[in-house]
Amino acid sequence: VMGGTSGIGRAAAVAYAREGARVVVAGRRAAEGEETVRLLRAQGGEGFFVATDVSKAVQVKELVDRTMQKFGRLDFAFNNAGIEQEPTPFLEQDEETFDRVIDINVKGVWLSMKYEIPAMLKTGGGSIVNTSSGLGVIAMPGMEIYVASKHAVIGLTKSAALEFGKQGIRVNAILPAVIDTDMFQRFAGEKAEFRAQITALHPIGRIGKSEEIADAAIWLSSSKSSFVTG
Repeated sequence: VMGGTSGIGRAAAVAYAREGARVVVAGRRAAEGEETVRLLRAQGGEGFFVATDVSKAVQVKELVDRTMQKFGRLDFAFNNAGIEQEPTPFLEQDEETFDRVIDINVKGVWLSMKYEIPAMLKTGGGSIVNTSSGLGVIAMPGMEIYVASKHAVIGLTKSAALEFGKQGIRVNAILPAVIDTDMFQRFAGEKAEFRAQITALHPIGRIGKSEEIADAAIWLSSSKSSFVTG
């Protein structure tokens, strides 16, 4: 589980453990990652944490290598690491923000699949779930870099699904709307009116919960979605 240190990633790591999976939690923050491991072990699960920056090839390769050394196989991968973009008028956005968002949100998914897929091929296939966003199919002014990154995740997902489907690897993306995570709290701040506007965008009348997205990742990893790819 990439980005397993908080939010959707943490909820997913715990959910995978609850389903009986042995879980490797990856992320940049060691203390938060170890807390996720503690939570999944409290569910009776087995797992460990590997400090990983998904934008660094050597670290992603090391993560997959350690997973294979420990468990001998990789059946499921949830590529969920991502960062937000501070809403900023387009002409005021800077190159540093572009590079940081694209490196983690796009390059991170690309690198993850680059090293996960060979591991899965060794044991006959697997299921990869990538986290895009509702903004992967719509747009929002002031969020051009983030929107572009999440559109790109969908392109990576569809292309990899076509290339490896006949080899037993399914690749899908989930597109969460606004979810109540630390990232959302940073994004929304204390602006009550803005929070109300964001909530009003959702037909169901509320923002989502991390556990609801984790359930989608579990389903896409399971045999219940065996005919779903791309």
